[in-house]
Amino acid sequence: MDAAKEEFLRDFGEHYGYPNGPKSVDQIRATEFKRLQLQDLVYLDHAGATLYSDLQMESVFNDLTTNLYANPHSQSDSSSATLDIVKNARQQVLDYCNASPKEYKCIFTSGATAALKLVGEAFPWSCNSSFMYTMENHNSVLGIREYALGQGAAAIAVDIEGELHPEISGETITTKISPHQVQRRKVAGSLKEEPTGDVYNLFAFPSECNFSGLRFDLDLVKIIKEDSSKILGISSVCHGQWMVLIDAAKGCATMPPDLSKYPADFVAISFYKLFGYPTGLGALIVRNDAAKLLKKTYFSGGTVSASIADIDFIKRREGIEELFEDGTVSFLSIVSIRHGFKILNSLTVSAISRHIASLALYTRKMLLAMRHGNGSSVCILYGHHNSMKLCHEMGPIISFNLKRPDGSWYGYREVEKLASLSGIQLRTGCFCNPGACAKYLGLSHLDLISNTEAGHVCWDDLDIINGKPVGAVRISFGYMSTYEDVKKFVDFVASSFMSPQIHIDHGNQMKGLDKGFVDTGYYLKSITIYPIKSCGGFSASSWPLSNNGLTHDREWILKSLTGEILTQKKVPEMGFISTFIDLSQGMLFVESPRCEERLQIRLESDVYGVIEEIELYGQRYEVYSYDNETNSWFSEAIGKTCSLLRYSSFDQDFMLNKIKGAATCRDPKNKLNFANEAQFLLVSEESVSDLNRRLSSDVQKGIYGKVMQVSASRFRPNLVVSGGRPYAEDGWRYIRIGNKYFSSLGGCNRCQIINLTINAGQVQKSNEPLATLASYRRGKILFGILLKHVSIDGEQQKGDFWLHVGQDVHPD
Repeated sequence: MDAAKEEFLRDFGEHYGYPNGPKSVDQIRATEFKRLQLQDLVYLDHAGATLYSDLQMESVFNDLTTNLYANPHSQSDSSSATLDIVKNARQQVLDYCNASPKEYKCIFTSGATAALKLVGEAFPWSCNSSFMYTMENHNSVLGIREYALGQGAAAIAVDIEGELHPEISGETITTKISPHQVQRRKVAGSLKEEPTGDVYNLFAFPSECNFSGLRFDLDLVKIIKEDSSKILGISSVCHGQWMVLIDAAKGCATMPPDLSKYPADFVAISFYKLFGYPTGLGALIVRNDAAKLLKKTYFSGGTVSASIADIDFIKRREGIEELFEDGTVSFLSIVSIRHGFKILNSLTVSAISRHIASLALYTRKMLLAMRHGNGSSVCILYGHHNSMKLCHEMGPIISFNLKRPDGSWYGYREVEKLASLSGIQLRTGCFCNPGACAKYLGLSHLDLISNTEAGHVCWDDLDIINGKPVGAVRISFGYMSTYEDVKKFVDFVASSFMSPQIHIDHGNQMKGLDKGFVDTGYYLKSITIYPIKSCGGFSASSWPLSNNGLTHDREWILKSLTGEILTQKKVPEMGFISTFIDLSQGMLFVESPRCEERLQIRLESDVYGVIEEIELYGQRYEVYSYDNETNSWFSEAIGKTCSLLRYSSFDQDFMLNKIKGAATCRDPKNKLNFANEAQFLLVSEESVSDLNRRLSSDVQKGIYGKVMQVSASRFRPNLVVSGGRPYAEDGWRYIRIGNKYFSSLGGCNRCQIINLTINAGQVQKSNEPLATLASYRRGKILFGILLKHVSIDGEQQKGDFWLHVGQDVHPD
C-alpha cells in the first residue's frame, strides 16, 4: 500500500470501504463491477446515472426467467401475483423515505421528470397562486413554471442563505430567502383578484443540487409550510396555503428525505440514480391530502372504474395510485427494483453516505491544494467549499473549472476530452441546471442571452465565451467508487493541468520543438476532395475552385430515416466508402467493399427527386434527393438505411439571423457546402512529421506496443503544405497559393474521430494520435487551420480558378 493511501485511511478509514459491511468496497468492485477493470475505466458520473452491479442483474435475470409476471390489470393468478409485488414495491419506496402508508402514497412514473410534470400539470393553480423555487433547480423543476404562468400564477426564483447570529448559548443559524423578480404572464381571464376561495402555492427545491452538490436543509419543508409569512417577505404571495415539492432524484442515493420528520407534500425519485437499473422508471411520493387537491384531466385504461364511449360519462377510480398511473405500469421494471434495494439495504444507506463522503472530502481537499509553480490555484470549486467545516453540507458531487497559471480558464470540453483519453468518464456543461450554473459562474442575464445569440446551446463545444466559462466539470461518486478511482482522477488533473514552472505558459502550441529548424519556402504538396461528407476522398494534381470551396467538396451527405445527418462519429463504416470524380466524364464514382458494383452518379443531371429543406450547423439548405436504387446502394455500404442528398443552395439570411455574432470559426458570410466549419482545412507536412516523432518516442507507443505513425490523410485535410517549421501555420492570418488568397479562421479543434482507422475491413479505435496531441497542443487540441477563399479589395482575382500541386504558398 502506498503512503498516500495509508494517509487517506488514517483520516477516513473509519468510514471508507464498508468496514462493518458484508463486503468491502474492494470485494464489491472485484466481483460485481468487473467490467470497469476489464475496460480500464474510472466512472465518475454517478449523478447522471449510477452503475448496476453484476449481482443485481443476475438476480433480475433469474427472477424474470424463473417467475411468470403478467399485466396486473388482469385477473389471472399470475396477474394477481404481479399486483402483489407491485404493492410491495410501493411499500419499499415509502420505507426508503420513512413515509407512513397512512399519510403517503407511491405513484410510479416513467422517471423523476414525469413525476415532476405530473405535479405541475395537476396542481390547483389559480391567478392568485405562486410557484416559488430555488435558483438551484433542474430544468425538470423549472418546467413546472410553464403550467403556473399559463394559469396566471406568479413564479419567483429565490436564493436560500443561512445567516449566523451570535447568541449567549452559542451561534445560531437562521434561514434567509432572497427572492428574484416576480414573473407573470398576461393570460386571458386570469387577472389577479382578491382571493374568493382556497389559494394553493408550491415551493420547490432539490434535496441536493445536481450542479454543486449542495445539500439543502430539509427544515425548509416545515418553514415554508408552517411559517411562510415571516420568511418569504413578499406580501403579494404570502396568502394561501403553501405546499412543498422536493426533487430527490439526486439526493435520494445517499440521503433520502425522512418524511416522518420533514413532511413534504411531493417527492420525486429516480431509480437508475439509486442503483443503475431499471431506467425509465421513477416515482412520485405524495401526501394523501395533497393528492386530493390535484386535478386530473386525462383518463386512460386503469384510471377509471367506468366510462361510456358515446356520451360524456366517466367514473374515476378513487385510489390515488390507480387514478394517476395512466395505462399499465412498467411492471417488469417495478419487479426489478427490489433487487436494487436489496443491494442498498445490505450495505445500508448510512454506510454508503459515509463511504462516499470520505471520497468526496478527500478529493475536494486534494483539488483545493493544487497550485501552479507561481502559486496560483489550479482548481476553482463551486459550492460552499471555502471552509472545510462546511463540507458536511455537500453531497458526493464536485463541480469545478481549471485555471492556467496566468489566470485564464481551461475549457471544460478540453478537460472532458483529455479525461476520456485517460479512461475517466465524467460530465461537463451546466447539467440541465441553468440557475445554479449562472449563479456559481457569475453569468448575468446579459451574458446568458448574448451567449445564446452567439449560437451556444447545451452539449456544444463552446465552453469559453468572452473569457468566461459557460459551464463546469462535474465528478460524482457512487457506492462502488474507490480510493483508486480518486487517485487516478487527481493524478490526471495534476499531470494534465498543473504547471510546475514559475513562468507563465499560456498553452504554448510550440512547446517541445527541437532547435535547429530552418524556415524554408512553402509549397502545396497535395489537394484532396471529399465529395460525400465523412466518406473517403481522392487526391488530384489540380482542381478548380467554386464559391463554396473546392468544386464538389462535401457536396453530398447521407441522411438517416429519422432525418439525422450521418458522420463517421456515429457511423464509422462511412470510412469504407471511397470516391472519385472524373471532371471530363462529368461523373462521380463511388465504391465500397460491401457492394459488388461501383456506383456512378452524373454530375450534371436533371434526374433528381423532389427538392427538400434540411438544417445543419444552424444553416438551412435546399437539397436534391436520389432514387431508391442509389439510396439502397449506400444503405448496403454502411449497413444502415439512409438516403443520399446533394447540395442545391442555402438561406444566407436564415444563417445570419440565427447566429449573429457567433463565437465560432464558422463564418456566416461565407458560402459553404456541408463542411463543418470552413471551406478548406490545411495541414502542414512538417507538423505531421513532428507528431510522428513524438509518437515514435519511448513514452508514446501506439496500440499493441507498436510504434504508430500517421499520415496527413488521418486529419482529412483539403490542402497539405510542405516546408517551414512545424506548427508555423498556427500563426498565419492570410496565405496566397499561386494567385489565390485565403484567410485563416483559426485552428481546427480535434476530436476522437482521428483515432479511428480502417484495417482489413474493420474499424479500429485507439487513443492515438489524439492523446499525444493533447500532451503538447494545449488550450484546445488544435491541428491544422481552417481557411476561406477571399478576394482582394472586394474584387474577384483574375486568372484561372484552379489550385495546382507544386504552387508556392506565401503566408501573410
